[in-house]
Amino acid sequence: MDVPLFVWLLTIAGILALLVFDFYSHVRTPHEPTIRESAFWSAFYIALAILFGVGVWVFGGGQAGGEYFAGWLTEKALSVDNLFVFLIIMTTFAVPKAFQQKVLLVGVAIALIARGGFIAAGVAIIDNFSWVFYLFGALLFWLAWSQVKGGNEHDASEGDSRLIRILRRIIPTSKDYDGDRLTTRVDGKRLFTPMLLVMVSIGLTDVLFALDSIPAIFGLTQDAFIVFTANAFSLLGLRQLYFLIAGLLEKLIYLGQGLAVILAFIGVKLVFHAMHVNELPFINGGQHIEWAPEIPIWFSLGFILLTITVATIASLVVSKKRQERGLTPTGEPTTAEADAK
Repeated sequence: MDVPLFVWLLTIAGILALLVFDFYSHVRTPHEPTIRESAFWSAFYIALAILFGVGVWVFGGGQAGGEYFAGWLTEKALSVDNLFVFLIIMTTFAVPKAFQQKVLLVGVAIALIARGGFIAAGVAIIDNFSWVFYLFGALLFWLAWSQVKGGNEHDASEGDSRLIRILRRIIPTSKDYDGDRLTTRVDGKRLFTPMLLVMVSIGLTDVLFALDSIPAIFGLTQDAFIVFTANAFSLLGLRQLYFLIAGLLEKLIYLGQGLAVILAFIGVKLVFHAMHVNELPFINGGQHIEWAPEIPIWFSLGFILLTITVATIASLVVSKKRQERGLTPTGEPTTAEADAK
């Protein structure tokens, strides 16, 4: 789409305004959000993202609208998967629930900045080096394989990584939290609180997440405005979604496999697109490969939506059956069952 500068500026200003509103209306006063509060604001941000997508469809056309919705759905699904790691980090650092909102909001802000940088770099690279589509495709195949191998089994060491342990040695840190403050005074000495380490860990994790989310959405669209807004609206409301579905995360046992299918599909789409714009001399003599099919955006959107739906329903059905048999969602004996044996 040919997006005027003032539209870019208005969109960025609107997203920043939503983050500021989120801080002053919910995060500034520490509290544990209720299910009702989380559900309302999750629905609000999802409705806002859909409304924005309708605007893209009306003013940019069906192709642009379809690309936005396909990208937003993919990024939203990846964000839900990322919540597993956030949950592990919060548990590892024993962050009080009343202060978790602030950590998540800072994480969203860091993610927006990191992804904005990756998007700008990605657009510049794609404009000058068409072969990068082959690279992105290979990366998505590798990420899909990683999802299949790992599923939803996230290593708890991610929350207390080697870098965090090094930071603990370098940065003078107190053992206990002092509200949601980043620094505190212990025995007359100014120390950082564990809250700083949690934010650093969340921020580094967000940067790593951008490495799979950005190539994935570039496989659906190369429009910088759509890539940015789809990412931004997938992140807005992530804080509320965390508290809403925290209890359901362990039941989404097939989400990893569903994401693997989506990433592999987008990888195939990227490779086909790379063939169409091929300039590598050792592939077809540097000529475009016309026989490679172009997958239409309506098919991509339908495939992504169907995959997410099937993975979610299958996860909940199987989790419920295992629970009825006294097992955990992953099929392990519960603590009570294990003790009985």
